[in-house]
Amino acid sequence: MGTFNKWFLLLIVAGIMLIPASTFGQNNKNDNGYPLKVMSYNLRFGERATLEELAEYIKSENPDVVALQEMDVRTHRAQAPHQNGKDFITELGYLTGMLTAYARTIDYSGGYYGIGILSKYPFEKTQKVLLPIPEGSREQRAMLLADVELPGGKRFTFVSTHLDHSSSNVRKVQIEALNEALTNNPLPLIVAGDFNGKPDSPEINAGMQNWNRACNSDFTFPSNNPELKIDYIFYTPSANWTVKNAAVPKTQLSDHLPVTAEMELH
Repeated sequence: MGTFNKWFLLLIVAGIMLIPASTFGQNNKNDNGYPLKVMSYNLRFGERATLEELAEYIKSENPDVVALQEMDVRTHRAQAPHQNGKDFITELGYLTGMLTAYARTIDYSGGYYGIGILSKYPFEKTQKVLLPIPEGSREQRAMLLADVELPGGKRFTFVSTHLDHSSSNVRKVQIEALNEALTNNPLPLIVAGDFNGKPDSPEINAGMQNWNRACNSDFTFPSNNPELKIDYIFYTPSANWTVKNAAVPKTQLSDHLPVTAEMELH
């Protein structure tokens, strides 16, 4: 190798060594975890607010993914006449600028009633999984699964659910089915929704014992005078997630308070 080439090579190596290590991958959020803000919100079929108000509130919280419960599509309810005929998931998607997924659980009053997901990021696939209807159940319930694609190729599964409010025994059966359905899921998981069970109930305390909670212990129901914790965000496995902050924001747009968590996917 000639003298010039040797000096040129040494200059390149020296230049690389002088570059701070922190600059490598500085535009790649995968290095320190990809930040996500998660929200779960039971909307009470929009009885207390317009879709515009709900959308503005969701936008103000700036979540990346939202699990929604009690979502009407083209129903006609006497207690919410201002929502008659409206397609909640489509309109909220339009008003928030987010992508949408919806799962009908029952037919109701000329339309559908169910659960939904809003996301800033595209879905690789979505799936509805019906939950059991054991004796004592009031109505069909379900999970809505969405494999979410993040920039850089990372993916995770986000689940919105709403368990039956009738009894603890019914919810225990439904949580057993939830766990069975998600056991072999290949991606990191977040499950969020209205579980209708208190933290010390058998269905939550024992049924969700293998999950980590990304939500704090603040009460979520009823919104005007909260005295029950029934809305949650769970995640697994712990090695794939870091929880930075969890909150129960105060708002009166529904009979539930929303729950939020700022997380990182590793």
